[in-house]
Amino acid sequence: MKDQVDALLRRKIKAAALDSTVSRDKFLTIQEDLRTGQLDLLYCAPERLNSEGFIASLKAIPGGIRLLAVDEAHCISEWGHSFRPDYLKIARFAKETNVERVACLTATATPKVAQDICDAFHIPKEGLFTTTMYRPNLRLLAKSFTKDRDNVADLIEFLRKQPGPTIVYVTIQKGAETLADTLHNRGFKARAYHAGMDAKARTKIQDDFLESKDIIVVATIAFGMGIDKPDIRNIVHFDIPSSIESYSQQIGRAGRDGQPSVCLFNLSTKDFYLRQIFTYGDRPSDRSLRLLLEDICSPDRIKMSTGDTFDVSHYKQSRECDIRPTTLAIIYTQLELRFGLFRASGCMYTEYKYETIDFRRISTDASPAAKAILKGSKKAAKWTRLNLQDVCTTSGLPRSELVRKIDQWNETGAIKLEKTGVLNLYRLERKLPTTKQELDDIIQQLDQEMGTKEDQDIARTKAVIELITDKKCFSRALAEYFGEATDSMPEECGHCTWCETHEQVVLADEPPQAPDPTKVQRVLAQCPVRDDSRFLAKVAFGIKSPRVTSMGMHKKPIFESMNVCDFMELVRIFTQECKKSEES
Repeated sequence: MKDQVDALLRRKIKAAALDSTVSRDKFLTIQEDLRTGQLDLLYCAPERLNSEGFIASLKAIPGGIRLLAVDEAHCISEWGHSFRPDYLKIARFAKETNVERVACLTATATPKVAQDICDAFHIPKEGLFTTTMYRPNLRLLAKSFTKDRDNVADLIEFLRKQPGPTIVYVTIQKGAETLADTLHNRGFKARAYHAGMDAKARTKIQDDFLESKDIIVVATIAFGMGIDKPDIRNIVHFDIPSSIESYSQQIGRAGRDGQPSVCLFNLSTKDFYLRQIFTYGDRPSDRSLRLLLEDICSPDRIKMSTGDTFDVSHYKQSRECDIRPTTLAIIYTQLELRFGLFRASGCMYTEYKYETIDFRRISTDASPAAKAILKGSKKAAKWTRLNLQDVCTTSGLPRSELVRKIDQWNETGAIKLEKTGVLNLYRLERKLPTTKQELDDIIQQLDQEMGTKEDQDIARTKAVIELITDKKCFSRALAEYFGEATDSMPEECGHCTWCETHEQVVLADEPPQAPDPTKVQRVLAQCPVRDDSRFLAKVAFGIKSPRVTSMGMHKKPIFESMNVCDFMELVRIFTQECKKSEES
């Protein structure tokens, strides 16, 4: 966002961005500019729409919102390859604020996804515009491998022959670091990039990439969004992407200057297993869904009235209910938009800690808020800890007043502040379910949706493999997948692996093995869990989850001991074993 705002400001366009790096003073300035109509354009993430205060400030803009632009609009569709639940709230926001016009932009919409976007924003058929997927300057290559070392050796040879700015996409963060180190040791200017790195390090790598003519960034999908670099010469998929849409989006970053560029797809036998780990790990079990719904609909909350607000810790629920954070976010959005139980209204922090920089300034602050904060603070060697809820209770001061004071100290340099223990706030839209039947109905519908999504994700991965291994021009296959009319296209582009060689890329077929009863019993002997068959299957297959790691199952020999089996067959077998345990 920052790069785009800077570019607009240089063109005398009044633009601003709201993200996690914005200081309180800057935030207040932006709010004031919104209120007085001084801004032409505001960038923000859709997650901002979870704040009722932010929505209220947008509703108060003089003259209203003239245009709402939705980038990466495919995230709105549950049929899209990178569905993000908060994108669903954008359409509701557009309706509630009477937005004058809407522009939805995406480079990776299939006909089904495009229809979903149009339906969400009531866009007529004549409002849909498409451009060709075909890029004549991109050479689309693919190879298959059976051994990792062959994959690495081939990549090194490729990079020596194809110099220039390069992005190498991998699946897991550790893989990015390992491969970047390998390339660095072989003399390449290679850097790793992934979401697990701190923001400062990621920004430094992005800046280096934009300026360099020979840098190689080995990255997860976290890299590339918003990178406006026209001379990227190579895109390498070292691991299989999750979908054809992801593949298309990522190769689309190459050669934007129109010069020849190469996109290399390395396909290996381990790739499909890696993708299964992500897909099967995202779906919660029936037990997990039930624990979550029972926690949300607790005895205290079912007594609440419509309009009341409650808070929950998504971090705590993720660990206790054994649901990955991304999946938990999707479930909450479904409960909000589909079932109409509540509405997200923001968040707050429970724990504050600060390092004192200017003791004199804070100790001489005579305001009631300052006195209450200092009285309620617990000093340690370096950090001073503060439970804001406790201070609110003992002082009788409103939370907002205390937050303003401690933020003021932080922004003026008197302290260095860190916030933890985020709580998400929700306002009830109707009474929560009180009967077992009501909960069962919701759980069943959520489980069906999760199952459908699981099947879709597996099918998307298989579609990528089929595209690369088919006896067909890659460019034409991509165009057909996205529903593009191919009447004017040649049968062969002339610059993909199939067109250049007419040799099929072959992936060695390794059908899943039947579960070994001895290994099944070994898993049962080392893992005491009998209330969740899917959990046992995850341990055997090698899928981490909050409960798997908290129990230390990922460190036991049984973890990943049955990764050559079909995951759903493991679920079936362990379901039988759990039933036997119940009956005994």
